[in-house]
Amino acid sequence: MLRLFRVLGKRGRITIPFEIRQRIGFRYNDVLSFIQQDDGSVLVRREKICDNCNEFAEEFEENFTLEDFLDSLSEEEQRDALVHLSLKWVEKQNVSLPFASAKKK
Repeated sequence: MLRLFRVLGKRGRITIPFEIRQRIGFRYNDVLSFIQQDDGSVLVRREKICDNCNEFAEEFEENFTLEDFLDSLSEEEQRDALVHLSLKWVEKQNVSLPFASAKKK
């Protein structure tokens, strides 16, 4: 049994040790889910979010731009992306907006 220790950072972040990622097969950009069991233990697993991801990727031409991707989204998906990116930009600029402080309460 492999037992490794890591310290949980003040923002709740932790790096999964390379040895564990390698054994389990976790890779960069994998989507992970965390399920708390009745006994208090936590199950971590990689989620499959696309049934035909490889086929989908092959449909894109090599010079597929960010603008091409955004244009391919539905109006609702474009709105969600705009809201997400706007909030990320505000966080990086350290700007205080009236609705941002109300959201945290």
